[in-house]
Amino acid sequence: MLKDQLAAPDLIVVDGGRGQISAAVDVLQNELGLYIPVCGLVKDAKHKTAQLMTGDPPEVVPLPRDSQEFYLLQRIQDEVHRFAISFHREQRGKSMIASQLDAIPGIGEKRRKLLLKHFGSIKKIKEASVEDFRPLSIGDKLAAQIIAALNEEPTS
Repeated sequence: MLKDQLAAPDLIVVDGGRGQISAAVDVLQNELGLYIPVCGLVKDAKHKTAQLMTGDPPEVVPLPRDSQEFYLLQRIQDEVHRFAISFHREQRGKSMIASQLDAIPGIGEKRRKLLLKHFGSIKKIKEASVEDFRPLSIGDKLAAQIIAALNEEPTS
């Protein structure tokens, strides 16, 4: 918003109670110089939206749980959670697709796919000899680099 010089929102809704509201207000005011009202959606022990809090210090806003306003806030919180979970699953999926092969110079996406298709697994590539790479048009020098890189102990 600041970078793109867009209008500030009228309200910022955070997922959480007193601590999250206070943290958001602190960053907004002390680091960004923004004075935007912040409210928080608090969950109950069953992880369901239970109440709305706002103010400094944060206080509960009396809002009937069967009201349309409460229902809207609940739907917003549910959608934010759905989006966050989808995003994290996608990121985790990408990292699982990432391979030890990606860190080896000279191995791009095409060669990685070719190697995995030909050998079937990283384990089998590790166990292969330099000669086993020749049908893939991979030279002896690169084959030796691949084998060496895969057989190095990971540093922790």
